Amino acid sequence: MEGLERLKKVNFWNGKKVFVTGHTGFKGSWLVFWLSELGANVTGYSLKPKNKENLFEKLKLKNKISKNYFADIRDYKKLKKAVKLCKPEVVFHLAAQPLVLDSYKEPLKTYETNVIGTANLLESCKLASKLRSVLIITTDKCYKNKEINYGYKEEDELGGYDPYSSSKACAEIVTGSYNDSFFYNSKTNIASVRAGNVIGGGDWSKNRIVPDILKAYNQNKELFVRNPKSTRPWQHVIEPISGYLKLARVLFHKKSFSGAWNFGPYKKDNLKVSEIIKLFEKNLKKNKFKYKFSKKRQKLHEANLLMLDIRKVIKNLNWKPKWSADQAIKKVIEWNEWYKKNKIEEVTKKQILEYGNKI
Repeated sequence: MEGLERLKKVNFWNGKKVFVTGHTGFKGSWLVFWLSELGANVTGYSLKPKNKENLFEKLKLKNKISKNYFADIRDYKKLKKAVKLCKPEVVFHLAAQPLVLDSYKEPLKTYETNVIGTANLLESCKLASKLRSVLIITTDKCYKNKEINYGYKEEDELGGYDPYSSSKACAEIVTGSYNDSFFYNSKTNIASVRAGNVIGGGDWSKNRIVPDILKAYNQNKELFVRNPKSTRPWQHVIEPISGYLKLARVLFHKKSFSGAWNFGPYKKDNLKVSEIIKLFEKNLKKNKFKYKFSKKRQKLHEANLLMLDIRKVIKNLNWKPKWSADQAIKKVIEWNEWYKKNKIEEVTKKQILEYGNKI
């Protein structure tokens, strides 16, 4: 792709030393692929991919980055050493236990990973003399969700019903504390970012609606939908990552951009799961898509209504969503079709270029 090659010569990221935790996950893999295409010198620190099918291996990202660590974010000594050897200028922290249902099964591991892991990363950053930008990626679920028709602002109360959501609220508090206590007078600037419900090609995670839809479609099986009435802020994974890249670049020079930022979709793309199903049904043309909605209330609580207010990022960072939920779904389906043809790298580059690569 000539567009990305040309951009390497003039863009901010070319040659930058970047440390990424959670680089083997779905979102982390998209971020690392984009950074590598922009010429960044990336060090990745994460557990080995959990799923047999995973984007990290499909995109051969181990060969695209400078240094790869398969290690646990809870291991402070290993993490500290990896950060020290990298000498990063920018850090993206995505390593997490990312699933609500798993957090009910393993609450202690969830808190250790998402809270102590974040503290370990920030403590390691204290020793990085060339570090200028740190982005802590949390979630839209970090807010105290009152299940009302309201988009949460960055200054709204943090909380969380389930262990996952509350662990991310804790990670936000830890980030704020470290920023105020240790980085207020340093050249290192720290921001936390909260995205919506991201979807995109290359996500094979369990208990996530879009991977479940594609699996059922590809195997011509009926999909059972747990929470059809739940409303989420749906967005393509490229959307928030573009925002992270832009914020990290601005934060590199301006401490005033420290703090919390929402990177969600427009209000019109806050849709029920049942509406997402219908959009997939409309766009999947070859075979009839079969599904069944649950009529029972689920035993484990998951948020029914959740939205983000993005006025701050639109006004101050001049970032705004480009793709609607319908467009995002079209991109997911396109990626899935190219994946069947073993053209994964090609379609991933294509979609980044179509979105706009001037980050």
